[in-house]
Amino acid sequence: MIKAFLNLLKPAPYPSPMTDEKAINKAYRYWRMRIVYSMYIGYSFYYFTRKSFVFIAPYLSVDLGLTKDQLGMLASTLAFTYGISKFTSGIFCDRSNPRYFMAIGLILTGIANILFGFFSSFFFFLIFWGLNGWFQGWGWPACTKQLTHWFGRTERGKWWSFCTTSHTVGGSLIAFLAAGCAKWYGWRYGMLVPGILSIGVGCWLLNRLRDIPQSLGLPSIEKYTGELVNEEVQEATVLSAKQILFQHVLNNKYVWIFAASYFFVYIVRTAINDWGTLYLTEQKGYNLVDAATCVACFEVGGFFGVLAAGWGSDNWFNGRRAPFIVLSSIALIFAVYALWFVRADQLLLTSFIMGLVGFLVFGPQMLVGLAAAEFVNKKAASTSNGFAGCFANLGAMVAGYPLMRIADLWGWHEFIITLMVCSGVIALILLPIWSVTSTTLAEEKADLGTVELTELKA
Repeated sequence: MIKAFLNLLKPAPYPSPMTDEKAINKAYRYWRMRIVYSMYIGYSFYYFTRKSFVFIAPYLSVDLGLTKDQLGMLASTLAFTYGISKFTSGIFCDRSNPRYFMAIGLILTGIANILFGFFSSFFFFLIFWGLNGWFQGWGWPACTKQLTHWFGRTERGKWWSFCTTSHTVGGSLIAFLAAGCAKWYGWRYGMLVPGILSIGVGCWLLNRLRDIPQSLGLPSIEKYTGELVNEEVQEATVLSAKQILFQHVLNNKYVWIFAASYFFVYIVRTAINDWGTLYLTEQKGYNLVDAATCVACFEVGGFFGVLAAGWGSDNWFNGRRAPFIVLSSIALIFAVYALWFVRADQLLLTSFIMGLVGFLVFGPQMLVGLAAAEFVNKKAASTSNGFAGCFANLGAMVAGYPLMRIADLWGWHEFIITLMVCSGVIALILLPIWSVTSTTLAEEKADLGTVELTELKA
């Protein structure tokens, strides 16, 4: 059974290549749009099963007596297993079929959510939420592989940013779905309904997605767009896991720099996303629906922040990702602090500030992941993105139990101060590489006499 499963995940074979130019253009247009909307919907539902817990957490505290420490441990458990999975899955996905990888992962996250909803024991919560985190790691590596193989270097930024908005769409919709189900039918339905929906969407993805262009008889994206960079070598070479790791990822100083910044980006992003509802209900006295609405505004702001980051880094900074991240992080310091000063009766202002925080944190999140994938050979893109994602989820772990300990011991004000400090650290890490683009690594390799240049964004 395991062997059959692994065979299913193997890359699709290459049929005879198409030669008719009109047929190739028509097929490329069709399949690119089909894959993009399928990925978009699919990854939105990954957020249904990842963030369902956030909106039932207050009920677990009241109905089952779970403490802040226990809620924090659950959040950290998912972050830990998700982080490890995202890295290992990135390596595996670079050598697998993203069609099945993404679809099966979504189905399994749905099952984990359903099982969570059937139990009341903290021990079983840890098990199923940890499993959920592991299968969550199957989603974005598959998207990374699709984006780097179906879109050329000169257009990848805008498509990457567009697909990244699926995070915020899924995060916004689950806020209303999980909170509504929990309020009207009980917290278990806040887990069961997202789980069932995600299983259905996972089965749909099995039908809609495909492997890379060559698996459909199409030329590679470089040949199709005319962006040939050592194409003959690129297509003929199959990189081993060792080559991917040690030649293209772990020896790349820029990947490490972006990974370090990802750690702090995710502390801020996860803290607001996971504990924003609890913060607003406890500190401001909001009811669950109003608090969930504010968190949904955080996601909506993130939607526009992602689009602005992709467009802005391309057009204002000529493809340099660090400047946009640095400026956003500095502004984020003040936006986070504004959450403390807004009065409890100013719901609209609170919603606006939450949206502004989302705008300023989701843009950097998208750009760091994009930069990590851009600075390596595209055959190592999922691994590089997953490696940086591993650091991101270490940050998410810190936003779980450790940050809840800070809130529990010293209060919500210190919680806010911690997020401000993390925002400043992001800017400090990336400020030294303000002027660096992904061509810098190619130039450095050329200076060292490297024979095979990594394929980078021009």
